[in-house]
Amino acid sequence: MLDRGGGGKPHALAQRRPTRGARERFAWFSRALILVGWTLTATLAWAAAPSERVPVTTLRPLLIAALAHGTAYGTLVGEAVPFMTQHFGSAAPIEIDVRTLHPLPQPGCQRLEITTTQRAVIDPKTARAQDAKLVYQINYCRNGDFPQVGSP
Repeated sequence: MLDRGGGGKPHALAQRRPTRGARERFAWFSRALILVGWTLTATLAWAAAPSERVPVTTLRPLLIAALAHGTAYGTLVGEAVPFMTQHFGSAAPIEIDVRTLHPLPQPGCQRLEITTTQRAVIDPKTARAQDAKLVYQINYCRNGDFPQVGSP
């Protein structure tokens, strides 16, 4: 779900469908975060209150911490930050929240919800700064893998 924040009627945002360019831009953002999460070296993370965010270079430590504690909160740091700053026109930190939703049939695996937020992202069409939020879900296991599809 995409929430751009800002003013206006609360129901107007829910009724407005994102343009194809906006969908592609945020799909790319999602893929970029996942790619960054899996290609950079892992950093130790633990569950913390949102005010005590853990600096991470990947999503993996937050995923593992959320599986162990129910929630995990981090801030993206490292090589990806300059790219994201240039691409989205915001030097605000990229905050990542992970929470468990429900267990999956495979032992040690759960459905996770990942929320990434960044303040003051420049909208290329309007050149206005708006808060951006991307929420998506994945299946993930304690061993660091995705659940097996089907049963052997």
